[in-house]
Amino acid sequence: MLNKQKILALLAASGLMLSGSISANTDKSNDNIDFQSWNNVTAIGKFDSLGITNPRLANFRWWMEGQGRFGDDGTRFSQAIVRPGIGYQLNRTTQLWLGYAWAPTTSPFAGTSFDEQRIWQQLSWSDRYKIGSFNPTFALRTRFEERWVEDWKSPSNDTGYRFRQLARVLIPVPQAPNFGLVLANEIFVHLNPVDWGPRSGFDQNRAFAGMAYTINKNARAEIGYMNQTFNRINTPNNLMDHILSTNLFLNF
Repeated sequence: MLNKQKILALLAASGLMLSGSISANTDKSNDNIDFQSWNNVTAIGKFDSLGITNPRLANFRWWMEGQGRFGDDGTRFSQAIVRPGIGYQLNRTTQLWLGYAWAPTTSPFAGTSFDEQRIWQQLSWSDRYKIGSFNPTFALRTRFEERWVEDWKSPSNDTGYRFRQLARVLIPVPQAPNFGLVLANEIFVHLNPVDWGPRSGFDQNRAFAGMAYTINKNARAEIGYMNQTFNRINTPNNLMDHILSTNLFLNF
């Protein structure tokens, strides 16, 4: 009989395969294609790493993320994301998060430049397993977003709700444990229609494959290829992006 750990591992793997199959089954015959570069730095830590030693904050965490994304074959700065958050460590494997995001966006990600504001809630789970000679770390992330564009102070008409589900696995190389293979997939679904664009249903899918390098106990770098299939409204042509994705993850 499968124990709890094996069930969770299979759940994570199933999430990768399920959402990956959604991306694979998308008809790309009419897609517009762009080559892009996305760069990300995400730092997560305990508050005592900031010099705040209140014992009441022992289970709380902070999150700070910055991204720069370049479209039009990587030649044009097209979007920035600044995403702070506060989290709570429920147990060894699970965290709850609440945060804000600001995402100024321009061509080719949008026909008209705009600033997007978001509030996000997130449940994160990750755990390491022993499978033969490998020690993979499986992770699941469920995120809900409330999004406003331009006149975002009028939420009764313009609040967009979006669901995101990420599944990923990091597999260290047994002969060189500082190196690893990363596979991930994230699906986005709009939960309601809004005046400024989104319609209910499938929004986009991001599939990633790359290499990770653990620099030290506080830092890990990842670089790889991401394929993004984006469902554009009011046009028969979807957008498929080929992305060079570079990431630096910091943990304090």
